[in-house]
Amino acid sequence: MYDAGVASVSHGNTIAMQRVNGCARVGFAVSGDRTRLTDLYQSGAAKVRLPKVYDLKTTAVLINTAGGLTGGDRLSYEIDVAKGAHAIVTSQTAERAYQSISGAAEVSGRFSVAEDAVLEWLPQETILFNRSGLSRTMRADLAPGARLLMLESVVLGRKAMGEQVDSVFFRDSWRIRRDGRLVFADDVRLDGNAAQVLAGPATGSDGRAVATLVDCTPDAQDRLALARACLETLPAGTVRAAASAWNGLLTARFVCDDSRDLRNALIAFLTGYRAAELPRVWHC
Repeated sequence: MYDAGVASVSHGNTIAMQRVNGCARVGFAVSGDRTRLTDLYQSGAAKVRLPKVYDLKTTAVLINTAGGLTGGDRLSYEIDVAKGAHAIVTSQTAERAYQSISGAAEVSGRFSVAEDAVLEWLPQETILFNRSGLSRTMRADLAPGARLLMLESVVLGRKAMGEQVDSVFFRDSWRIRRDGRLVFADDVRLDGNAAQVLAGPATGSDGRAVATLVDCTPDAQDRLALARACLETLPAGTVRAAASAWNGLLTARFVCDDSRDLRNALIAFLTGYRAAELPRVWHC
């Protein structure tokens, strides 16, 4: 477990806690008959691994070697997918935001997807612990014929561990542009007692595990029937979910009382909707 208070550096009469500062950048392009890596940069705690896959599209796995985040930490990711390429980017495990002494951790993602290219951004869940702080910004620029399938899930305390989140700060900001025009904007802000904020019927109806999926593709409306059919196969009473589509966008929202139920629902939905298995790290 990452402990923000373990390591510190003394500067005169003050003590500055060590902070995570990591950056990872990957690029993909078509070479021959397959998508291949063209650019790789990693620094600090942000690492990238590219496992050999035989039954999936080219896959990159992101790793935060610090083991978690706390106030003052910074991670940034940049993904570039060239014309005609298809890449999946996921994470080795769940990201964890631990108790913060001051301030919030910052995570940013920037995606560039060219004409006829596909990027599947499918990280595992982010777990927010009590008194944690996290500010996340996601920005994507798509060419006219590009596709971005983007998922993020958030867990506010694990039910099986009896964890309560009485105080949290979480800000999540998404912006997706196609051909320079803003086509999707989504902002979430939680500040205070998560249980109280999520108790209302218009927020979470007491659900503590939530997920948002956006499929930004020119034929999104044609995929709506498939998305709703996949939702109907989920076990009754475990997850509340719905999907809608308009103007080249399909969105699905999931709310659940338990993070394990949410994870199982996402695995089932994504496998059916994508007609492909998820990266192996999702099943470890």
